[in-house]
Amino acid sequence: MHHSQLIAANCVSEVIKGHNLNHVFVEYFNHHPNTTPQQKSAAISLTYGAIRFLGENQFIIRQLIKKKITNKKIEALLCVALFQLNHDQSNDFTAVNEAVKAAKLINKSWAGSFVNGVLRNFIRQKETLQTELKNDEEAFYSYPLWWIQLIKKNYPKDWESILLNGNKHPPLTLRINRRKNNIKQYEEKLKYAEISYRVLGDTALELIRPIAVENIPGFIDGEVSVQDFGAQLAVELLDLKVGQICLDACSAPGGKTGHMLEIADIELVSIDYHKDRLNKVKENLERLQLDAHLKCADLIAINTWWNKKLFDRILLDAPCSASGVVRRHVDIKWLRISHDIEIFVKQQKIMLQAMWQLLKKGGKLLYSTCSIFPEENQRIIDCFIKENGDAKEVKWSVDSKYSKYENQLIPNDNHDGFFYALLEKH
Repeated sequence: MHHSQLIAANCVSEVIKGHNLNHVFVEYFNHHPNTTPQQKSAAISLTYGAIRFLGENQFIIRQLIKKKITNKKIEALLCVALFQLNHDQSNDFTAVNEAVKAAKLINKSWAGSFVNGVLRNFIRQKETLQTELKNDEEAFYSYPLWWIQLIKKNYPKDWESILLNGNKHPPLTLRINRRKNNIKQYEEKLKYAEISYRVLGDTALELIRPIAVENIPGFIDGEVSVQDFGAQLAVELLDLKVGQICLDACSAPGGKTGHMLEIADIELVSIDYHKDRLNKVKENLERLQLDAHLKCADLIAINTWWNKKLFDRILLDAPCSASGVVRRHVDIKWLRISHDIEIFVKQQKIMLQAMWQLLKKGGKLLYSTCSIFPEENQRIIDCFIKENGDAKEVKWSVDSKYSKYENQLIPNDNHDGFFYALLEKH
């Protein structure tokens, strides 16, 4: 276990320095190709847990150690071990002993005895420290204070459930490819494979226990895709028809691109600025055996990619704070600062105005984010409609499986947090 703890400590320390977790994983495992699959899996799980509860872990460390820890890897290792002692199924004795071994690999002279003392002190004071946690919101909820205050302000009734939901493990939800089967047919495959599930809506299933994608029946053959239930709603709202010319703007990694092509025989242009991310769209479409016009381009530089044909439908999945998908991207809440929202808002307004020029009269544009901050969402739309007399908002409704607040899906057990505003050009 100590090898996995050590890997996790390295990754956590990099996130604390301000680095993106996905990039950290890629960098680490590329430089350590001899890591076993078991070590890698355990390390990823420990890293996610330690970062998910980073506010709590750092609070406890501050209570137990009055001097600042200069070795950041030792501090990160303590975060990993505290996560295990508070939230994991690890045996206390084993978690501490293995953490001591990991500490000695970081620094042989003093780290082992230091980590041993801190963790055993925590076990003795555990109940007292957990009571003290409740008096510090940043520690108790494990979010930056500005984030907590913003959620409280905008969701006075739901703020606590939103924060707590963001610290849960995300569900593994499947979208059924209706070109290849239906939900009843796919249920039979899951039953045959003895995989437990629950049904969500007409074309979605959640696996009770997440499994590797290669072990999901029919995944390799494109019968299903992994996509959050809330994310699946986007394409349903677009009202796609056969023969339409459509645009998927900011399309990577391609979940919605594939979904659009599964729904109807359309001519689809799919754009992303990053070549490596656009390659993921290509891989997704190849698995689904579907085709789109893939373009690696700057969306705003219209003249570099647009063929002058107006679009019937545009899906603008705009860059955002990702505050609605924090349980999948646990580093987001620690990497974001409040000023970032202003930067995203500026970018979102420019993109929306640019895409509106490309929409036919009578056409529809769906503005989408995975944010739950109104500054990036309804306020953008309200401002846009005031400034564009030919824009009309189309209201939409959903069934009770979604937790909806106006155009905003609030994170719950069924789905992440998404915002959808449907605009029609008249």
